[in-house]
Amino acid sequence: MTDTVITAEDFQRFREYFYRRSGIQFEPSKRYFVDKRLVERIQATGCTGFRDYFAMLRFEASGREWQALVNEMTVNETYFMREDYQFACLVESMLPELVARKRPGEPLRIWVMPSSSGEEAYGIAMYLLERWPQLANWDVEIVSSDIDTRILAQAQAGLYSQRAVQQLPAAWLQKYFTQEAGGWRICPMLRDAVAFTRVNLNDPAEVAAYRDYDVVFCRNLLIYFDDASRRQAAESFFDVLRPGGFICLGHSESMSRISSLFRIRKFPKAIVYQKPMEGQ
Repeated sequence: MTDTVITAEDFQRFREYFYRRSGIQFEPSKRYFVDKRLVERIQATGCTGFRDYFAMLRFEASGREWQALVNEMTVNETYFMREDYQFACLVESMLPELVARKRPGEPLRIWVMPSSSGEEAYGIAMYLLERWPQLANWDVEIVSSDIDTRILAQAQAGLYSQRAVQQLPAAWLQKYFTQEAGGWRICPMLRDAVAFTRVNLNDPAEVAAYRDYDVVFCRNLLIYFDDASRRQAAESFFDVLRPGGFICLGHSESMSRISSLFRIRKFPKAIVYQKPMEGQ
């Protein structure tokens, strides 16, 4: 019979390892959540216990089990139009500043991190279509990234529960979705408008592929990081953004408590953070 007991020492070793690789810190209060998912992965892989599984996890060359574990350990709770006052700030305040500095034909680039199941990225696309008259004059690229490959596949499929869409205006729901037996499917036009990619924000080599973005949405992720990981994330986002670009955090998060790299911008609809222009 498989030994599935996770000791306090096992939990501590695992949380330190997971933190080093992902930047996510599991507090002791998350012990039950972590133990349950560890036991599931130990049993799924046929390992004899934690020690056997932990050795496999660290030395597996393909990284497949690490990815499977990450998919189990990450939390993906969201819905359409969450904190949409920032979307209003995007179209009313941030985009007018950004396009004023752009040359004709130069794209606007938006990065959503973490992607979760896609509601945020698709919500931004819908908001631009419905609320930004200048959209017809600009090419907009939306990239939505996550460490969880399973949730990215779900986002690409674009099928949502009634709960996920309940905050959407009824007219948008009818316009951009079709109802199926399993829920509401977002239209192909919007699925094609968002590129979904896998990236570990805690891995500078992976983040280095992301550059020259105008706006970053990173909402309710840094609450799972400790101070050191937050500072590293702030530095990564600073490198990702073009000079003058903006980053939007969750309502309980504050960049000014993490890093002095960004300027605070208090717009009518939201407080956001800006990478200074060159020379500022």
